[in-house]
Amino acid sequence: MSVLTNRSTGTDLPVDLPPDAGRAATGIAIVLVAQLMLVLDATVVNVALPRIDADLGFGPASLSWVLNAYTLAFGGLLLLGGRLGDVRGRLRLFEVGLALFTVASLLGGLAQTPGQLVAARAAQGVGAALAAPSVLALLTTSAPDEPARNRAFALFAAVSSGGASLGLLLGGLVTDVGSWRWTLFINVPIGLVVLALARRFVTETPRRPGRFDVLGAVTATLGAVSLVWALIGTPDHGWTSARTLGGFAVGVLLLATLAVTETRVAHPMIQPRLLRSRRRVAALAVMALVVGGQLSMFFLVVQYVQGVLGFGPLAAGFAFLPLSLGIFTVSRFTPRLMARFGARPLVVVGTLGLTSSFVLLSQVGAESSYAGAVLLPMLLNGLSAGLVFMPVTATALADVEPEHAGAASGLLQTTQQLGSAVGVAVIVSVYAAGAVPGEFLPGAREAFLTSAAFTAVALALAATLLRPARATAPEPVEVEALAAEAA
Repeated sequence: MSVLTNRSTGTDLPVDLPPDAGRAATGIAIVLVAQLMLVLDATVVNVALPRIDADLGFGPASLSWVLNAYTLAFGGLLLLGGRLGDVRGRLRLFEVGLALFTVASLLGGLAQTPGQLVAARAAQGVGAALAAPSVLALLTTSAPDEPARNRAFALFAAVSSGGASLGLLLGGLVTDVGSWRWTLFINVPIGLVVLALARRFVTETPRRPGRFDVLGAVTATLGAVSLVWALIGTPDHGWTSARTLGGFAVGVLLLATLAVTETRVAHPMIQPRLLRSRRRVAALAVMALVVGGQLSMFFLVVQYVQGVLGFGPLAAGFAFLPLSLGIFTVSRFTPRLMARFGARPLVVVGTLGLTSSFVLLSQVGAESSYAGAVLLPMLLNGLSAGLVFMPVTATALADVEPEHAGAASGLLQTTQQLGSAVGVAVIVSVYAAGAVPGEFLPGAREAFLTSAAFTAVALALAATLLRPARATAPEPVEVEALAAEAA
């Protein structure tokens, strides 16, 4: 491979790409398309809920399960999906999960009763939980070097964070132009294309020998399901209800059992050393807090622009376009900024911007306009989120052995799901405490400020715990070797 000397540094830079660079880039693009589809599905149905209710006759008590069935299955099975990918092969599990997701999307679009739609949404969540950890793990192992990996992480972050707001736009578009059923049907052709191309351009990872940790799989899955189930029920049942407290107690007990058993088995479901890194744990906490604040903001802004400003479903989706454009724009530059400044400064600036955007949104009123009160905070939010997600993802997955990439990816995405569930549960509770039936604004200020509190805590964690580890001085033998090599 030919090289070019950089005059300013005296280092040699590669001119020719690796022989398989084109195939790797295509493979990364394919799995990112799949990730976009999985992320879109978490929000694309939101805007269509009134039409779904009118068509299938859900009723107010059960309509939330169109969203909750997906969230429960997705969040509860992510750890299991990540570990299965490590053991059985990530590409294989990616294909299985995506196939299940695609078939469930078709069945959901054809549903004629509420039960059929909820069952299809749960099956979509199972498929997404099997496929999603493999997406991030395949990005980690497919990139030929660290700069390429960081670029892939930046694209993943843009797709994951911007895709949620694009889902609202797409949901409004297909609901207005066609039918709510197309919010599900649209997954079918995309899924078929990805399945047809994946094995051609994405390299399968080797299976990891050893026994599967059945007890870890059961306790991790049921523990995560219990926590998500308790959280998504708090807006309806309250924080002190027997349902909520019981769900939390069971979830904590199961996860405590998982923590004890994982230190005693030969092939644990989650490697204990993944949680011994201060920076990784801090990155997971920052991710949970930021996602919780973001998803809660989506919940509030959708209601504001439709209930107060009078936007229809399509216009409500377009209201989030500045946020998506901001994320995708900044994500192009984030890898270079991270290479120059490191992860912590970007996350600090980004979480500060997110906190400011929520504070600005808390000022909306009955006489406000979209351009005057929403546009700037949404753009600031998107630009700031673009600085946060890629560095946090890279930090959470740094120094993870390839054979454990799936488990680490599942852990990161489980944290995201729990963060979103906690955020929505807390913000809805705060909002409901001051709400007036039939009006949006009472309680909204406090709810937006609660989102700001989430990201303010993330800012404090980033500033204090994301410091890079101090470099240790090289051993004398290393110094001698380096001196000999220089001579």
